[in-house]
Amino acid sequence: MTETTGPLAGVRVVELAGIGPGPFAAMLLADLGADVVRVDRPTPPALGADPAHDVTNRNKRSVVIDLRSPEGPGLLLDLVARADLLIEGYRPGVAERLGVGPEECLARNPALVYGRMTGWGQEGPLAQAAGHDIGYAATAGVLGLIGPAGGPPAIPANLLGDYAGGSLYLVVGLLAGLHHARATGAGQVVDAAIVDGAAHLTSMLWGLRATGLWQDRRGANLLDGGAPHYSVYETADGRHMAVGALEPQFYTEFVRLLELDGAPEQYDLARWPELREKIAARFATRTRAEWAEVFEGTDACTAPVLTLGEAADHPHLAERGTYTTYRGLTQPAPAPRLSGTPGTLRRPPAVPGAHTAEVAADWGVPGLDTKETHVGA
Repeated sequence: MTETTGPLAGVRVVELAGIGPGPFAAMLLADLGADVVRVDRPTPPALGADPAHDVTNRNKRSVVIDLRSPEGPGLLLDLVARADLLIEGYRPGVAERLGVGPEECLARNPALVYGRMTGWGQEGPLAQAAGHDIGYAATAGVLGLIGPAGGPPAIPANLLGDYAGGSLYLVVGLLAGLHHARATGAGQVVDAAIVDGAAHLTSMLWGLRATGLWQDRRGANLLDGGAPHYSVYETADGRHMAVGALEPQFYTEFVRLLELDGAPEQYDLARWPELREKIAARFATRTRAEWAEVFEGTDACTAPVLTLGEAADHPHLAERGTYTTYRGLTQPAPAPRLSGTPGTLRRPPAVPGAHTAEVAADWGVPGLDTKETHVGA
């Protein structure tokens, strides 16, 4: 086994294979040093990426167990008996029907923290309904926040629901549960629902709404593009610049660098349409690269809108190593950064079943290493 480093070194995680937020949560734990064993199915999910290029499977090891086979649940429970954390993302009731639900797992390992990742949660009228990130974010009131005034909601890929409202909240719950289990010996179940996490992300906006500082319509608020000094503008070459000059001193610098003659007062709301037109007209006179050169490194809080490929090449991100290339695959580096026990890239994305013999030996579960329960060791 490759020696692990990071603050979670020694923490053992069983991940029941899925797509989206569960794998990303397990990757974050693995990046920080946890020994994550992904339990893959004999037939992978239809929406899964090529395993050799699926960055969310980095730093993990994989075994294949058919949980529908007679011996499958027992083998999984043998792993669970040696684990600290478990991640599953089935619909409510599926793990129980397979014989690997919280009751069975906690009976084998009372200190286990059993993490459940779903869109709708374990209970409620929609708990059994199918769904994806876009629907969960829509129901939580988050999707409706994003987009231009008078236009449709914008879709933020699956970053806001799956990963922000889902994965990150699951990881917080797992680590909180682990802390409690190590202090008391008592495990528990973490019910991480994307609708809950996505709704929780809007906490500040609910406070603003209560004081009349946030309206329930897009493009009408300080942080949703309603303010002309917190918005996105097209440049002469059809690219875009992002402006976030909220504070007066930053707005002053922005106006100076933009060479915006006769700029209205920043918070003269009656003149916001005029201000937006003036800003748009100025940005339309030069290319994105030209404006980026003007604003780079200043306090105007203005930046070019980059593609993923461009972001990886940006000088600041390059110097920090925000993106890295590991075994030929460009990807984000582990985050956040810890000074004493940093996360590392130790393994490429795990191919299903590639580590069966290794895990069987390391975790002391010899029954894993059989032809029936793994593919391509």
